[in-house]
Amino acid sequence: KTIPLSPIDYVFTGVSSYPIGFVFAYQGTIDSARLRSSLDETLEQFLPLRSKLIKISEHSYGLQPADDGLSFEVSSSSEIFEESKDISKFLDSVHSVEGEPLTKIRLTQTPRGSVLGVSMSHALADGFSYFHFLSSWSRVFQGKRILSPSHQRELLMPKTSDHQKLITPDDILARCGFFWGGKRHASSREQIHYEERLFISKDTMSKLLAEAQKESEVTLFYNDVITAFLWKKYITEWNESGNNPTMYVSCPFDYRRVLRILPRTYFGNALCCATASLDYESLVHASLGKLALLIRKAVAQVKQDYVLGSLKTLESLRQQKGLAAMEEIHVMHPQDGLLVTNISRLPVQNLEFGSGTPTGFQVLSSDQRAAAILPAQDGVDVRVYHPLGSG
Repeated sequence: KTIPLSPIDYVFTGVSSYPIGFVFAYQGTIDSARLRSSLDETLEQFLPLRSKLIKISEHSYGLQPADDGLSFEVSSSSEIFEESKDISKFLDSVHSVEGEPLTKIRLTQTPRGSVLGVSMSHALADGFSYFHFLSSWSRVFQGKRILSPSHQRELLMPKTSDHQKLITPDDILARCGFFWGGKRHASSREQIHYEERLFISKDTMSKLLAEAQKESEVTLFYNDVITAFLWKKYITEWNESGNNPTMYVSCPFDYRRVLRILPRTYFGNALCCATASLDYESLVHASLGKLALLIRKAVAQVKQDYVLGSLKTLESLRQQKGLAAMEEIHVMHPQDGLLVTNISRLPVQNLEFGSGTPTGFQVLSSDQRAAAILPAQDGVDVRVYHPLGSG
């Protein structure tokens, strides 16, 4: 049966629709036949992963189960993961358009072990669901039981929708934290000016939090101050002229914990963006505490009513403007924004496939104006993807 998409899933269809891609390096060699067998068993519980987008009406897509909706490839390379200048060769990235497989998995055997690359359409899953699948696959490989996913996309369908009141770009920003503008341009890693790695130690994070907390009666968190630090540092660097009046920072928010009707094991997208804004001059001169408080307030507004309103707004936009409008939704402001995704709690150590836990991993993003906060020993490892024309 064709699986319907939820309102938020449509944001991640079409050109440049933010696929999720990671590569994981292992010191030992993974048995490819056993890996494939365990994958097939895992897919019995994660059926949407083996599917393609199909147009079922003028304004609607569905996920059509297909044998070739998932590709599994085994290759070999003389290149060492830790020494490679182009990690992207270990990943075959998906494209969330009609007729294309929505999951691509590549196992590469190298002289120093195996590298597993998994690319998944964001129309299928968010980061939580991506790692729910990988952790489950690892458990099946090891002969262990898994926590079954929920596929109840209908729970995210609004019970009512006001299709008569025209949705505006201001509505999309205020109710969803997204930006509705021109069509997203096709992107690739070659279009990123460069990727910067920035290590922030636990000691530095504690000092930043203590500094910011002095100015706020509201309790702040590490993510607030790290995001505030990145916002000021990079937005002012990328917009030195200050010609544009308003600067934005957006933080993806997993609303499984606030939307009571949704199971915590929901497999799909349970995302909106908490977005804060400030005029350029104020951003340049603002203290870390002020910026962290703005971010905390944006995050705090994401409650059940906000989530339901965002789903209703996205559904209304699609009904009014069709599928093309969903390719005009941006998760960060394309000229004056920064997207900061905190994935510092990734369960990487759970991903064991008979050759030990990963000795290294990388997220592969083609998104400009974005930063990913990743786990690291005694701190966090931040990857910043600089836009063309910067630096």
